[in-house]
This record gives sequence, C-alpha cells and structure tokens, in this order.
Amino acid sequence: MTDPMATSRCCPIPLGLLLLLSSGLFSLSSAAPDGALITSLPGFDGRFPSDHYGGYVTIDEDHGKKLYYYFVVSEGNPSKDPVVLWLNGGPGCSSFDGFVYEHGPFNFESGGSNGSLPKLHLNLYSWSKVSNIIYLDSPAGVGLSYSKNKTDYITGDLQTASDSHKFLLKWFELYPEFLANPFYISGESYAGVYVPTLASEVARGIESGAKPTLNFKGYMVGNGVTDDVFDGDALVPFAFGMGLISSQMYQAVKTACQGSYWNPSNSNCETELSKVDKVLDDLNIYDILEPCYHSPEIREVTLSSNKLPSSFRRLGETDRPLPVRKRMFGRAWPYRAPVREGHVPTWPELGSSNVPCTDDEVATLWLNDEAARSAIHADPASVAGPWVLCTSKISFNHDSGSMIKYHRNLTIKGYRSLIFSGDHDMCVPYTGSEAWTSSMGYQIVDEWRPWYFGDQVAGYTQGYEHNLTFLTVKGSGHTVPEYKPKEALAFYTRWLAGSSL
Repeated sequence: MTDPMATSRCCPIPLGLLLLLSSGLFSLSSAAPDGALITSLPGFDGRFPSDHYGGYVTIDEDHGKKLYYYFVVSEGNPSKDPVVLWLNGGPGCSSFDGFVYEHGPFNFESGGSNGSLPKLHLNLYSWSKVSNIIYLDSPAGVGLSYSKNKTDYITGDLQTASDSHKFLLKWFELYPEFLANPFYISGESYAGVYVPTLASEVARGIESGAKPTLNFKGYMVGNGVTDDVFDGDALVPFAFGMGLISSQMYQAVKTACQGSYWNPSNSNCETELSKVDKVLDDLNIYDILEPCYHSPEIREVTLSSNKLPSSFRRLGETDRPLPVRKRMFGRAWPYRAPVREGHVPTWPELGSSNVPCTDDEVATLWLNDEAARSAIHADPASVAGPWVLCTSKISFNHDSGSMIKYHRNLTIKGYRSLIFSGDHDMCVPYTGSEAWTSSMGYQIVDEWRPWYFGDQVAGYTQGYEHNLTFLTVKGSGHTVPEYKPKEALAFYTRWLAGSSL
C-alpha cells in the first residue's frame, strides 16, 4: 500500500468534517491532512458514528521504521474534545488490545467455531464518545508496526519513549486541526512505564521548543507497573486483604520477610513466599473473581454450575456480545516478579506459550485477515508480519528505573495525573499503586471516599495536591474498561472534563 506520509488522501471529505467546515471551526487546508480515511470494515454493516483514520507514520526513513495508528474522531465535539493517545503494555503488546477488547468504537462478536470473521457492533461505552483517541502500536515490531532494519527490534523504555514522541510530532503535523485540543497520554499494565516516560519526553519537547507545540495537559495509567519495590511488595498484602491467605500464613510470611517480599533475603522468607504462591496458583491472575481455565482445549465459559452462587455466576456478565476473555498470550509475568532493570523477558522466554485465563482469538482472526488489514490501511502480513497480541519479536530492556521520579517531575510541573486500579487484579495489585501514590508525600486534598456510578459505589478515590488522583474500580480486573465498561467511561469522562469523580 502507499505510505500515507508520502501521498495525499484521495478519499472525499467525510460528512462530519464537512459539518465542521461549514461551522467555521476548521479551515479547508487543515481539514485535509495526509492520511487514510477508513470507510468500511469487514464484519460491520452500519455507519460509523464518527470518522476513522488509520495508517503509518514513518519515524526513521533510513531504516523504514513505521508505527501504525488507528485514529477515532470523537463522537461528541471533535474540535474541542481532548485528543488521547492509548498504549497497551507488555512490553510488546499491541494497542489493538484496547481497541478490540476494551474501549474501542466496536464490540467484537465471535464469528463462531468455523473460523468466520467476527461481527462488529457499536460499543455504547467507547471512549470515543467523549474524546478523539489514537491507538498506537509501539515500539516497532509490535502489532502492525515494523521496521525494515531488524536492529530496531532491540529496544527499551527510553528508545520507545523517544520513538513515540517522534510519532506524535509527525502525527500532529498530519492532523494540525487537533493541535489546539487538550492532549493526554494513557495506557495500562507495562504502559505504567510507557506513559510517564513518553509524557516526560513530551514535556521536555515543549520546554525545548519542539514543533509543533503539543497542548499536553496530563496522563492516566491503569493497573500500571511503576516501581520494583512497591510492585513487588504488593501481592502479599493484597492476598491477605482479599481473604486468599490465612492470618497465620500472612503473619508467618510477614515475619520471615520482615514486611519486604519483592527480593527475598533469606531462605525462610523464600519458603513462606512459596507457600503463598502455591495457594494462589490456580486463581485467575487478572481477576481473582473470574473462573480460570487451565486446559488449552477448554474454550467456552460455563457458569451454570450449581456449585457457584447466583451472584458469582453473574460476575462475568456484560452487555457485550463477547464475554470477558478466558485465555491470552503474553499479558503479564509470574507472581512477585516486578519489572526490574535490564532485559524484560517475554512469555516464550519464560517457557510458556500461553498465559492462562484469557484469550485473543477474535482479534487475531480479524487483524490477520487481509481484507481487514487493507480496510484499515495496514501493510499485508508479507510486509509487516502477522499480527499477534504480544510479540516475541522484540528484545526489550527496562532502562528507565522507577517511575516515581517521573511522576514527581510531571506533577510538580502541573500536569494532571490519574492512577486507576481494578481492585481485583492480582497481576498489578491496587495495593502497590495505592502505596506509591501515598509515598509521594503530597498533601491529601480529597480524602479517601467512594465514587459513584448512578447510585452505586463504583470504587474509591483519594486526591492529592499537584493534580495527582488515585482511583479504584470496584470488582474490576486488570483491564478496567473490559471488566467495567460503564464505570470506566464514567470516570474517564469526569476526569477529562475536570469534574469531581
């Protein structure tokens, strides 16, 4: 296909853009950037509620390093609503995880056991209801992004942040009509590293006069890895608080490890920690309330067992045609294995081809269909490689250290920060995120309290000075918008608007 960085879009100006032109909000010159309008998608028969664009931004011409983006224009007020960049983690996981399974414009329904393409339905709780949102596959080698120079697949935190910053500067050159919109960076899981490192790159770029000047306002991180000590020490208190280990087991491990679990310093500590691991081993690491299926042959969730009370049988139910996933490759790492300095292994390197309990089959089928790839202006598999949710193609180094210093520098400069956690995630437990946000030493300006969706408690929040907010989502797992789409859209909308949570 033709690189949208090199040629003008040949498609007609869509109706939404014509309306903006007639309103006088945009000029014709800014309304027609280079890019690729997406006009239809396999599996979807209706009309898009807003304009969609997709394609590549080449960030290194010599290497042919190209990052893929899918851009969803806001269904609300595109000229005023924030522009939000979304990043999934891994490292090495595609942001189509968020697009397909979490807060994208569509809900994906399985095409059935015969391998048919999934059916797409409009998502009532898409984050594009209130924001323009960019889904970016980063770094090169992840998702649909790639480089012709394979040395680019040896990368790390700092290089990824630099590359993503280059992408943003070029992207806003393509879409200058969005430069005045408030801009936010968001993500989850290992994007707990991606987001603050990229935010720091953006902030430094603004200070140094990088053009175009981004209207950067802040960032949000969901169940994000942050610091090896706080993350590594989070599991045991979480397990005890959730009633997963007994008081005797908790006191024994606490005494043996002297309250520090991330780096066992003696054999007694290791012994007691192994007991904790053993009793947690068969749980779903992404949501301790969800069933966990350990056999690769088991595909369907059957919650009709009389052994489960009705309240538990309803836990996995949502309004979506595709239920919460049951098994997926490459989403996390073993218990008490926080991301530490140096090489970050992928799941194949850890000796596992699958992470139990969730799946990525629908996304894999759709994004490896050549008609779908053509529709979203992605290069074919023969050029970009097959799409996998979490790649083993890259060699990734954690070379940025603890994220706490990044959060401190950004919040002191006045950038807004929302740290949110599904409170039943055991992959990156909320106890670690709550602890490190408290450790910043900022004055509490909004004391711990429930926040509501409708008339129900949806979670808890605590606000600090310097625009730092911590929030939990009650009953949610690792990927909050997947487990709690209504509540996720609610806090997202309020926070972006600057309203009280």
